[in-house]
Amino acid sequence: MKIARLALPVAIITILASCSAPRKLKESEARNARLQSMYNDAENKRKTCEEDAARAAAAYKDKVENLKEQQTQLKSNNTQMLDHLKELSVISSSQAESIKKSLDNIGAKDEYIKDLQSAIARKDSLNMQLVMNLKGAIGNMDDKDINIKVDKGVVYIDISDKLLFKSGKYEVADRAKEVLGKVATVLNNQPDIEFMVEGHTDNVPYRPNVLLDNWDLSVKRATSVVRILQNQYNIPPARMTAAGRGEYVPVTSNDTPEGRAANRRTRIVILPQLDQFFKLLEKPAN
Repeated sequence: MKIARLALPVAIITILASCSAPRKLKESEARNARLQSMYNDAENKRKTCEEDAARAAAAYKDKVENLKEQQTQLKSNNTQMLDHLKELSVISSSQAESIKKSLDNIGAKDEYIKDLQSAIARKDSLNMQLVMNLKGAIGNMDDKDINIKVDKGVVYIDISDKLLFKSGKYEVADRAKEVLGKVATVLNNQPDIEFMVEGHTDNVPYRPNVLLDNWDLSVKRATSVVRILQNQYNIPPARMTAAGRGEYVPVTSNDTPEGRAANRRTRIVILPQLDQFFKLLEKPAN
């Protein structure tokens, strides 16, 4: 009876043991798999570190080589400089004085160039200010009959003859006198400015009457504008020049009506103040 009672627990333990063995095996295998994965990760990181270290070593070696080359170059340069200094140390006093004068001349020429550049910059600035003042005074710059521009440092005011004159005539129209008055206001505020009024025509022959040809007509139109600026807007005549260019300086082809209309114009040319530049050019530049 006792043996029977003992046999039952033993049997239960044996059954439990036989059930837990496969589970432990699976747990062991899973643990081994995790360990293998961790080992693989560690191995990959080790290889990456070795590759990074190799690249860093190669880069460091290149830097060292470059520094050595630079050091060699510096030594060479120092040697050359020392050689030059030895040569300079044996120049005569007259040679030293000549070198000093040459350096002084270079400095004087640099100052001369700076003066010229400053004068040109100032002139360009004044021209732009003049253009802005003219555009502000005239107002409606969408009008194709008036064009204000700067070309190669010179300010030009082009006024279409359609606005100024009737065909073949040289009497200034009333509407144009208003425009000339606005231009005159700006010019009167710049008393040092001198200007030229140029008459231009197309190439259609002028039928002789009192005047002989287009050249005569262009001159007469220029003088008409000059007289209005003098008599009505008090611009001193000594500041003005009247000139006729006839048909010989067209801005475009005369082959179309539009081209001929563009060529019929009166141009006011703001003359550059060349005396200022001549004074600079006359300045000694040893």
